[in-house]
Amino acid sequence: MELRHLRCLVAIVDAGGFTDAAIELGISQAAVSRTLGSLEDSLGVRLLHRTSRSVIPTTAGVQVLARARKVLAEADNLVREATTGHTRLRIGHAWSAMGRHTAEYQRRWAARYPDVELHLIRTNSATGGLAEGLCDLAVVRTAFDDARFASAVVGQERRYCAMAADDPWATRRSIALADIRTRTLLIDRRTGTTTADLWPESARPDVAYTQDIDDWLSLIATGRSVGITPESTVNQYRRDGIVFRRLRDATPIAVHLIWRHHDPHPATHAAVALLTDLYQQRRSPRRPASPPPRAPRADR
Repeated sequence: MELRHLRCLVAIVDAGGFTDAAIELGISQAAVSRTLGSLEDSLGVRLLHRTSRSVIPTTAGVQVLARARKVLAEADNLVREATTGHTRLRIGHAWSAMGRHTAEYQRRWAARYPDVELHLIRTNSATGGLAEGLCDLAVVRTAFDDARFASAVVGQERRYCAMAADDPWATRRSIALADIRTRTLLIDRRTGTTTADLWPESARPDVAYTQDIDDWLSLIATGRSVGITPESTVNQYRRDGIVFRRLRDATPIAVHLIWRHHDPHPATHAAVALLTDLYQQRRSPRRPASPPPRAPRADR
């Protein structure tokens, strides 16, 4: 049994007969009959009731037809994936994509590279779906296997403390890292950027765990715990009941783009360069405009 047998069966049923199926497939009517007969012989069942006016699937034919459509759809998807891989770029992420730069990244990419369609894919995975084969590159802010993946640092983000909107700390402008030791710290052990290593071993806060950004936010909103997160989360997950305050004495978080060592997408360099440029623009202070030159004074 081959895909051409299944395509023939589907064409006969969809076209309503052998003549129109032959036209659609670009073969002779006799070839359509032979192909269907070969399929029925290989399966050992009759698939169609044929009369001079109609073609009706048998009970077995209905079942085979449904499976045939699924198999052909998967085959078409496989071909599409293989032939359009370089005209589409999939960038995975676990939490917040490029943070405040996400929308601008999408706009600039579409303008600069209209022939390469950009897809952002959120996957609850430490590698943003790269290890699972769901994307071509991934934005990560956590440790990764550098023996398996190549990478580039595209920027850095400050850390923030997330808390309930009615938390006593919500009136502060910033939070000290040492203050967190008095609270219960909520950590996403799967994709989060925070670990107890931010504190000396003898002075670490109590820790509770979750495994998803939505659960992390929901639990923090109850007021029973606080969290520490990159600046990108602040921009991408604004929610009622939660406020973010800058963590003033913690080391910033490096933002990486990672990709497979031996199978980089052709647009990898362009993707890295664009995101690096956006992060650098954010860090570069704006220079005040120069005052206009004064008009020369008339001689007296």
